Amino acid sequence: MQLLKKDIKPRDIATLAAFKNAIAVDMALGCSTNTVLHIPAIAHEAGIKVDLDLFNTLSKKTPNLCKLSPAGAHHIEDLDAAGGIQAVMKRISPLGVIDQKTMTVTGKTVGENLKSARIVNEEVIRPLDNPYTKEGGIAILRGNLAPDGAVVKQSAVAGNMLVNEGKARVFDSEDDAIAAILGGKIKPGDIVVIRYEGPKGGPGMREMLAPTSVIAGMGLDTTVSLLTDGRFSGGTRGAAIGHISPEAAEGGPIGLVREGDRIAIDIPGKKITLMVSPEELKKRKKAFKPRPPVIKSGYLARYARLVTSASTGAVFKD
Repeated sequence: MQLLKKDIKPRDIATLAAFKNAIAVDMALGCSTNTVLHIPAIAHEAGIKVDLDLFNTLSKKTPNLCKLSPAGAHHIEDLDAAGGIQAVMKRISPLGVIDQKTMTVTGKTVGENLKSARIVNEEVIRPLDNPYTKEGGIAILRGNLAPDGAVVKQSAVAGNMLVNEGKARVFDSEDDAIAAILGGKIKPGDIVVIRYEGPKGGPGMREMLAPTSVIAGMGLDTTVSLLTDGRFSGGTRGAAIGHISPEAAEGGPIGLVREGDRIAIDIPGKKITLMVSPEELKKRKKAFKPRPPVIKSGYLARYARLVTSASTGAVFKD
């Protein structure tokens, strides 16, 4: 964690604690990969830089205690009836991942708010000694395919897919990938690569719920991985790895992937590797030219010119 300001003010420390609290809760819930976009973006507006490694740091300390749909059988209303977010915060507080001194909008500190919190259903909010997994729901991966990071909802990945290797099936848009999946062209063991769907390439990083849903609908979510520089929704399940940064439109390595390349995924090891030699990647990089922008005028064209990587929250350049 780094601060943009040289002088750390009390307000900055309090704001930083609030972000850490939010990340810890997300880890316990096994929630959305979008958190990895929203928190850095909001922190940026507060003058604070959130490094993606903070997510892995808190994930190691915070077990996944809830399995919400589609990763599990419980729904948001079940969580609310079981005690809600306050109950989850109270449960994980003994782990040291919740700053109870942080002031809230109630005018009271987190600790004061949590005094009245109760857990009324331990099937929905599991005890600390009986988690679904010892680590939190979100993981940040890095490697030669994602030097600046990528994100996966590891709580929704089948055990056999946590470490896997496969053949790249490359698509330059979400729509082309969906057509291939529905057309039966994607086989078990394939790794679907969708690029030019990031903040700049989209432009706008639209939510790609459709490809993940189609893969699951075709019965491939336990045999096929999906990699993209785009993003997903909280409804993601399966080995869906997004926010690969830098994105293809920025000249990132995902733009260098070719049909048939081998890709290795190691979610517990926090690694994602394009199994191509450094010499070959250097050769490809030299010859690579990102696809021209789909939209060349208007607000979205200006947005594409100004937006930064998903790894920084897709904020505008200063």
